[in-house]
Amino acid sequence: MAIGPAAAQAGQSAASAEATLDRAMDKLVAMPGGPPGVAVIVQRGEARSFHTAGVARVGGKTQWRPSDHMRIASVAKAFSAAAILSLVDRGRLSLEDPLEAHLDWLPIAWSRVTVAQALNHTSGLPDYSAAQAFQEFFADNLHAYVKPRELVGFVADKPLEFEPGSEYRYSNTDNIVLGLIAAEVSREDYSQVLLQRVFEPLEMPRTSLPVGFQLPIPHVRGYVLSPPEPPTDVTTLLSMSGAWASGGIQSTAGDLNRFVRGYVGRKLFGSATQRQQLHFVKGHSEPPGPGVNSAGLGIFRYKAGCGTVYGHTGNLPGFTQFTAASLDGLRSVTVSANAQIVPKSKSAAVRAGFDALRRVGALAVCAALAAR
Repeated sequence: MAIGPAAAQAGQSAASAEATLDRAMDKLVAMPGGPPGVAVIVQRGEARSFHTAGVARVGGKTQWRPSDHMRIASVAKAFSAAAILSLVDRGRLSLEDPLEAHLDWLPIAWSRVTVAQALNHTSGLPDYSAAQAFQEFFADNLHAYVKPRELVGFVADKPLEFEPGSEYRYSNTDNIVLGLIAAEVSREDYSQVLLQRVFEPLEMPRTSLPVGFQLPIPHVRGYVLSPPEPPTDVTTLLSMSGAWASGGIQSTAGDLNRFVRGYVGRKLFGSATQRQQLHFVKGHSEPPGPGVNSAGLGIFRYKAGCGTVYGHTGNLPGFTQFTAASLDGLRSVTVSANAQIVPKSKSAAVRAGFDALRRVGALAVCAALAAR
């Protein structure tokens, strides 16, 4: 999608940029393929503003609040990267380590893959979530608990999809393996690794990694859209054990904004490790973020019309997410929608809704980067 008006915002005041953002959000939730509600945090230094449009629940009047829980989908991949890079920073493992150095039970065919290649989706590992066996199992067992190692088992008999490092291809298996490595190296359960290395250092008390299907109260309801039919509530449809380190984390807009500021702003690892992280290859997050996307190690670079930010996007049934920050961590955005809105939807209305949501993300970036 062309950024269009967002590019023109580069010289706007912060107040003008945020007013434009508010109008775009109102337009988004009014569209047939738009979400019931959308929430945006824009922060410049200590000045933080919270914007919301639409509703937190279909049929209700309550608007989204910064403390409402939600699923962050594939933004969870940035959390597994944060844990791994924290361990790299402390010399507990190397980005060049082969996966088998820490998980000797992985298929022999995967032995050439390195930690770095799993971080930037150049591993060639087959995506377990796309496997027919996984999809058939969860279709019949929506609330089932599946162990992380069992998720790998859905594709353990498959070869690499390409020579490691030769191309980019987004795979949820990458982050399942990374979560298992973080746990193995730390000799802790992965949820404890996240608590000790991410949640507590960044003061994120409302963020956790569930293994079930419930969301803490208060929470926003999440929906699947199929216009012109009413939205379908899928808030508690799926067990998050099926996403785990690749997309299972639940958080709030406020906590997620704190995360991206700390993650990009080097509060979890130092500048030498970040320099390795910021080696980019051609590739976009899922779904694509604003502007031109490039893939680093557990992070994406978004070159919008008014500047560049770094972060991650995500989507799963019920929610679509985008969060990013300037390289110093001082300017940040978090954009959350309570519906799964993707560019490859079979619905033309939802595809149009995605374009509008991506424009909201671009406008939020420009508001965060506004000079005054």
